[in-house]
Amino acid sequence: HSRPKNLCCFFITVVYYISFKYYDFVLNSCEGDILLLLDSSGSVTTSEFSSFLSFAASLLHPFTLGRGHVRVALLLVGTTPHLEFSLDVHSNQESLLRALQSVNQQQGDTNTKAAIEVAQRLLSEADGDVPKVLLWLTDGVQTGDVEKAMSELKARGVYVLIVYTIHGNHQVLQRVATPPLESHLYSVDMESIDIITDDLREAIIKIICAERLSVVRLTSHSAVLQWRPVLAADSGHYELSYKAVDDQHSGKTTVLPSSSSQTELIQLQPDTTYTASLRPESNQRLHSTLSVQFTTLPDVLSPAEVTLSDPGPRQVRVSWGPLQPDRVQRYTLEYGAIPSGRVHTVDVSNQKSSVFLRNLEPGTRYLITVSALHRDGKERAMSVRACTQEARPALTDLRLTLTDRQEGNEVQASWETNTEGLKGYWVSWERKGSQNSQSERSPSTAYLPPSPPSVRLPHLAPNSRVCVSPVYSSGRGDGICCTAKTNSR
Repeated sequence: HSRPKNLCCFFITVVYYISFKYYDFVLNSCEGDILLLLDSSGSVTTSEFSSFLSFAASLLHPFTLGRGHVRVALLLVGTTPHLEFSLDVHSNQESLLRALQSVNQQQGDTNTKAAIEVAQRLLSEADGDVPKVLLWLTDGVQTGDVEKAMSELKARGVYVLIVYTIHGNHQVLQRVATPPLESHLYSVDMESIDIITDDLREAIIKIICAERLSVVRLTSHSAVLQWRPVLAADSGHYELSYKAVDDQHSGKTTVLPSSSSQTELIQLQPDTTYTASLRPESNQRLHSTLSVQFTTLPDVLSPAEVTLSDPGPRQVRVSWGPLQPDRVQRYTLEYGAIPSGRVHTVDVSNQKSSVFLRNLEPGTRYLITVSALHRDGKERAMSVRACTQEARPALTDLRLTLTDRQEGNEVQASWETNTEGLKGYWVSWERKGSQNSQSERSPSTAYLPPSPPSVRLPHLAPNSRVCVSPVYSSGRGDGICCTAKTNSR
């Protein structure tokens, strides 16, 4: 009975050796960028911070580092983001380990949003053809307003993976992690964080390692598929097939040249699950068929959002999106004072996504509705409420300052102004007469441009009345006056 036992042991040893060699081959063929986003704020304890660093070192240890393989960067979250090291710094494990062991905690606030904005710049400046992973290590307690910034990151094809302590905000974190959550989002007790190392590493391998087909950009009607090229130049072609999961009869197939590394599938149905397969055809060697499954986003019909900006007493800008000129015939904007004001209507081209509403009433609430007539006959509308600012006087605080101390008959006039719709100023004052006729006073006027709000008035008559009026395209508005206290000699 010993011989079969020895054969069994030998077989297990061979299988283990082959599996290890294959795993080592897969790791060596990985190419991608991994940005570690590490919470270094005061909400993270010193022990948690050290555990995260040790975990990162263990997680990344099997990978081959450097350009053409896996590049690693570390960005610390604090009051202000701190880039500990960038992607091209470490090309071997010894260098990376020394760097991770020497990282100091920043403390301060948890300004994750600012750090994500830095991450966007770092990853957008990196090589565009390799997969990119943002691994966020955090206590998840004070995440801040990060959902929009993370969505923009994911829209650029970056995979967001998250490891957080059991005290974190699970609802927020599960919304920002890249699906599937079961392999990309981990809640851990820091004392046993090592138990997720293998699973998380396997998730990273699936993202960045060779011979994989992935979806790097997804909309309601399109998907961009990307793969690492496995064919030499002019050595064959790729055959791409895709179809909806629920439709077994109407699949599509296309042939792509050997130099291809991505393609865009268009005219897909919204909120629909598709399968796609890529078969490399070569006369030199056999290649595995790659496959991926994805679900298009729900249909977004414009207007999906309406925003307000540039408010004033008589104006507001209304903007909407997304702009869909290929799907929308025209937009109609209706607005009226609440509760019973006259309703005004503005028709807008399908090429425009904003309108400036003018001649509104100051300090008044308006209901504004943006409607879109789609080419397929559908209509969609969204409404917002806007409140115009209280009307401010055009001119205030007229000040007269003596500039000629000897003669005492020259003043600098200056005032505060609301320049909205202003074309200029009309200034009037009295000049004193000639030396032979000191009693004579002559009225003087001048037109000034809207900036700056000041003017020097020489030869002012004693106790002259100085008046400044705003000038609009429709005429002169109400002004302000002040008496100049000058010398009478």
